Amino acid sequence: MLGGGCFWCTESVYKEVRGITDVESGYSNGQAERPSYEDVCTGRTGCNEVVKLVYDPAVIGTREILEIFFVIHDPTTPNRQGNDVGTQYRSGIYFTTPEQQRTAQALLDELARDNPFGRPVVTELAPLANYWPAEDYHQDFFERNPHQGYCMAVAAPKVAKFRKTFAALAK
Repeated sequence: MLGGGCFWCTESVYKEVRGITDVESGYSNGQAERPSYEDVCTGRTGCNEVVKLVYDPAVIGTREILEIFFVIHDPTTPNRQGNDVGTQYRSGIYFTTPEQQRTAQALLDELARDNPFGRPVVTELAPLANYWPAEDYHQDFFERNPHQGYCMAVAAPKVAKFRKTFAALAK
């Protein structure tokens, strides 16, 4: 699970990645077990907007998925992505296997050492907890609403950046 700001944006990119077989928007790593969007927006649940990724490891690995993640969002701003502010927009990697944890920690260590962003990375790394799928109207949002203002201003540029930076991984 990855939290990289608004799940519409993160989902829109990973739906374009070769080897990703399913992307689902949802909420995780807060106190609420079955939150609604309205609950999460209050900032009182501690939940993060995330995407759940299912992928074919024969086509793409955890490291490549995380490399994409660190290009398509700003991992240096706590509880914020652009104009989206709140704990639900924090940068987070939520692992389900020891391999995912090791891979993510190794990459976070490299980023701390190399400092490619000129500021410290604040991405949290934690075991997945309390995942709950987002409402149906959030699923495939960019795909269904490409001309909606937020999608055009925020999601579309992230997709374009992915396609340019990771052309070999695009579907």
